[in-house]
Amino acid sequence: MDTRKRIAWNLRRLRTSANVTQEILAVDAHVDRTVISDLERGRHNASVDLLDRLAQALQFDISELFVVPAGTDDEPAPIKPGRKPKAR
Repeated sequence: MDTRKRIAWNLRRLRTSANVTQEILAVDAHVDRTVISDLERGRHNASVDLLDRLAQALQFDISELFVVPAGTDDEPAPIKPGRKPKAR
């Protein structure tokens, strides 16, 4: 697993375990939600400053983003979006 995929895996794992939506994380880290989405899909190359802001927003050490997932770990499950359903 390359580093970008490892960061994507760990970011999603840490975010979902904290029960935080991409929108909430984006606001707390001062980025657009699409940046979070792109990071979690391995499509964005994050700066160290951005990784540090994400770690602070989720209250974990930045080194957690570089942990090698065990081969038996399941993919982190998605959580429901933070938006409220539209009234009908």
